[in-house]
Amino acid sequence: MGSKSLTFRVTRQKPELVRPAKSTPRECKLLSDIDDQEGLRFHVPVIQFYRSDDDRLHSRRDPVKVIREAIAKALVFYYPFAGRLRECAGRKLVVDCTGEGVMFIEADAEVTLEQFGDELQPPFPCLEELLYDVPESAGVLHCPVLLIQVTRLRCGGFIFAVRLNHTIMSDGTGLVQFMNAVGEIARGASAPSVLPVWQRERLNARDSPRVTCIHHEYDEVADTKGTIIPLDDMVHRSFFFGPAEVSALRKSIPLDISRKCSTFEVLTACLWRCRTIALQPEPNEEVRMICVVNARSKFDPPLPQGYYGNGFAFPVALTTAGELCKRPLGYALELVTKAKGDVTEDYMKSVADLMVIKGRPHFTVVRTYVVSDVTRIGFNEVDFGWGRPEFGGPAKGGVGAIPGLLSFYITVTNKNGEKGIVVPICLPGFAMDRFVRELEKLLSNNHHSIIDRSTFVRSAL
Repeated sequence: MGSKSLTFRVTRQKPELVRPAKSTPRECKLLSDIDDQEGLRFHVPVIQFYRSDDDRLHSRRDPVKVIREAIAKALVFYYPFAGRLRECAGRKLVVDCTGEGVMFIEADAEVTLEQFGDELQPPFPCLEELLYDVPESAGVLHCPVLLIQVTRLRCGGFIFAVRLNHTIMSDGTGLVQFMNAVGEIARGASAPSVLPVWQRERLNARDSPRVTCIHHEYDEVADTKGTIIPLDDMVHRSFFFGPAEVSALRKSIPLDISRKCSTFEVLTACLWRCRTIALQPEPNEEVRMICVVNARSKFDPPLPQGYYGNGFAFPVALTTAGELCKRPLGYALELVTKAKGDVTEDYMKSVADLMVIKGRPHFTVVRTYVVSDVTRIGFNEVDFGWGRPEFGGPAKGGVGAIPGLLSFYITVTNKNGEKGIVVPICLPGFAMDRFVRELEKLLSNNHHSIIDRSTFVRSAL
């Protein structure tokens, strides 16, 4: 059965709260001014698929029991995750370290890993069953910071799915750090090899806040034509980019420019341009591409290895739709490259100051496309004792307040053993068709079709 049409039954136990295994400090901890911005007040779903244990001596291990116990022990070190977010004066968020715990669901699914198909990639069938949205659990304030569901499969494998409150749990780097801690303890360690570091004050606004950089990512833009994403006919689709696809895209760019650019930059420029053409904004309208840039190494000294707060920026490439669509791809590429290079320590301090001065605004969403590269942070390496996952990473694209705004770049290996990047895209049905046609044009030099290497699901939201 193909994964696109796959349906199955999931039996869930009653959700429970997993508390730290030992007593933890009862205190309030301030988030940083980078954590505490409106654009991060949402939840992100992540999913990991694991095969059964081939070692017969350990084949009777129950992943639910092992992982539940490891979470409780990991929370002794990461005790803020067992607390709840509160809002203080000036919309400032704090973690009330109550020790109440994270929400945990034990489940069993009448399906095997093989039934999901030869290539595991978003969007996944029955995701809402594999990561159940417990009623009244998805708020940003006064709710569990993490919701974790471990689902046993008929084949002996299992699925680990987690929904994180982006505001406190941080970026993907921080989430993977916590998941690795759970994995190490599940494999017998008494403590994580990388101990968590709070130090959120390092990303706070200065005593005299002052915006010293240009931040078009927080421009106030009126959506005079109504929302650009009609929510009643959204299509979720994933596209695979291996070495052949990336090589074909580079052929559309002058050699002297292509040599200086990373795969991320080339891919982002291509997708931004194709997506803009597909949505057909007016030629004189401004369009933005926001790339999520890890800024941990930009500080002097760099943020410590165990830092698990949000440590990234939202630099923006800005132009008009007409210029982006009619000019060569190299134009978009230069804009993307410059945006990435804008992030410095001063840039991060300027963002923190802007948050305080302007009341923690949301980044601009009108005619904006956001991309986040999670290929290097280790989702595909988290080991709970059953080896590396067959797939590990964000469960879908288009998360956040506005569907279709955000795409992740995720590491995958396809059925031919070829390593590459899969990109979930979420667009209205009419725009998705145009998007595919534009992408096909760019890939035509390589004489193969992107359609055969992607999956899609249409959903009414």
